[in-house]
Amino acid sequence: MHQHHLRSVSLLSIMVAFVLLLVFYRATQEAWRTIPQITDMEKAAEAELHHSNERVGEDIKFYNPESSFKPGTPEPPGYNYTRALIVPCLVEDDIDWIDRELPDIQAFIYVADNASAPLHPPKNKGHEGMTYLTYIIDHYNSLPDINVFMHAHRWAWHNADLLNNDAAQMVRRLSSARVIREGYMNMRCQWDPGCPDHIYPLQRTDDWTKKEQQEIGRRWAELFPLDPIPAVLGAPCCAQFALSRERIRAVPLRRYVFYRDWLLRTPLTDYFSGRVFEYVWQYIFTGNAVACPAQNACYCDGFGVCFGGEAEYATWFELRNTLDTHQHALREWHRKERDVERAKQDGRLDEAALLEIPELGMDDWLLQQIEALRRELQTRKAAAIERGKDPEARKLDLGGEGVKMKDCGDCETHD
Repeated sequence: MHQHHLRSVSLLSIMVAFVLLLVFYRATQEAWRTIPQITDMEKAAEAELHHSNERVGEDIKFYNPESSFKPGTPEPPGYNYTRALIVPCLVEDDIDWIDRELPDIQAFIYVADNASAPLHPPKNKGHEGMTYLTYIIDHYNSLPDINVFMHAHRWAWHNADLLNNDAAQMVRRLSSARVIREGYMNMRCQWDPGCPDHIYPLQRTDDWTKKEQQEIGRRWAELFPLDPIPAVLGAPCCAQFALSRERIRAVPLRRYVFYRDWLLRTPLTDYFSGRVFEYVWQYIFTGNAVACPAQNACYCDGFGVCFGGEAEYATWFELRNTLDTHQHALREWHRKERDVERAKQDGRLDEAALLEIPELGMDDWLLQQIEALRRELQTRKAAAIERGKDPEARKLDLGGEGVKMKDCGDCETHD
């Protein structure tokens, strides 16, 4: 009887266990059905998303393909390079000086505010940037050896100081050999403003002296989506430069189209969109955020004005600064003299007695100093221009650019 009871309990335990196992199995099956499953359709959609992301990356690379910057090799001295001058202008600008002063260069004059002009950009926006890009896009496959991009005005403070701020002299004296060798040459040799550093795109605080700084930081990824934002941008102002044909073509045509499309579509104003480009040209054409060549070497190798080294170059500008100081002092001397004389003539004797009387004889001394400095500056500059005709002498200035010193064997002379 006891053994029969034990068998019944064991059988009951087995049955209970079986029932519990069956319930658990069904519960797990139901739970499994509630878990989202990856169907074949969902797998296909996920694969399509992956390929779509890959295509986005390919699109970016398509519109921003890699550039390839290599130093050029100039032709032997005396080689007749083909050259073009690219100038954006407005209807009101006087550009007659180009035909008069530069008859031997092919000029491409784009009238930004006249859609009926033979040459004009698609939109008057982005300052000179729209014209520069339009010329490159239109002539990419038929470029001359040297392409000079300049503003419409002949005289300007940002032109070459040692060439009397005269754009005509700059173009005439420009060394084609340097442009070929460097690929890109800023037509302004002096660093101020723009070098050695000027724009800080990562800075988020306002700087009223550089209103375009924040915009460059905000828009960088739109222009250069594959490149990190540089900490600093630096180059001499003001969007005037020369390019070799090879350097222009080192950047694929699609990128120029991409940049111009950005100018056309950006909500930035003409002013800001133009200023953005002013500080990225050196990046587009060299791949470097900062492009500040030695000033004396730029003048010497670029325009044939060679003082013999960086110290001699600096001395000329120190003398010129002294001349400016004396000229300012002479103007002040005459202002004080006029104030005293007018007060006396008007009968304001009490007021005249309180005015500062200019030092007697100081005007004559200042005039003597000014004339002496002018003669000295002219003599030094004439010697520098003469020195620029000698390739061996020019090596002294090129020493400021390191390895480029050895390349001066092909330096061309200047008239």
